[in-house]
Amino acid sequence: MRLTFGLVMMAMLGACAPAVPFDDPAQMGGAVDQNNRAARDAALAGDGFQSPDSVSSEPLSALGPDSEASQLGADAQAALAATGSGAGRSTPPSAAANADGISREQDFEAVDARRTIEQDAARIARNRERYEVVQPEDIGTRPDDVGPNIVAYALATTHPKGTQIYNRIGFNSDDRTARNCSEFTSPDKAQIAFLRQGGPERDRRGLDPDGDGYACDWDPAPYRN
Repeated sequence: MRLTFGLVMMAMLGACAPAVPFDDPAQMGGAVDQNNRAARDAALAGDGFQSPDSVSSEPLSALGPDSEASQLGADAQAALAATGSGAGRSTPPSAAANADGISREQDFEAVDARRTIEQDAARIARNRERYEVVQPEDIGTRPDDVGPNIVAYALATTHPKGTQIYNRIGFNSDDRTARNCSEFTSPDKAQIAFLRQGGPERDRRGLDPDGDGYACDWDPAPYRN
């Protein structure tokens, strides 16, 4: 029973559905549509391009002759031509750039037109005439009375800091060494004073209590390096 009812409903729906467009040639306008289709097929059969007679032979130009950009280009060319006749220019602008204003430095013929081989040779000769070799001068000799040289002293020694080399006899306390070393603004100045006062063999002020030859924590390693 249910199967029969379903088949009846499907038949009714099929009868009510509209016809698919263009299924019936009569719905397409009959002979008119047939003629239109024939014309379209004929047009598609051709190449679709205009005949050569209808195409202009004039070259296309992005800029018109009276456009502002063209006028600016003409003004620029006129300015370049005007500067070519002034001082400081030995060649006309046409030798340095082409009609579009592009450099011609890579064009050998254009470069040859601007400067010949003989001119290059003359310029090289002038540069050689102006070339001057500066001879070194004597800087003189160091006077003998400048005092101790801590750089020369550091290079003359080889033992590391803290190695006893010289005997120290006398009363040398840590407080005395710290007090005397505090008088100097740097270990370098303390070492200079130490050498000037008889060091490294003698140490009257107790600047080198361990006898390594280096006063007030002075280190010769940086000068050796």
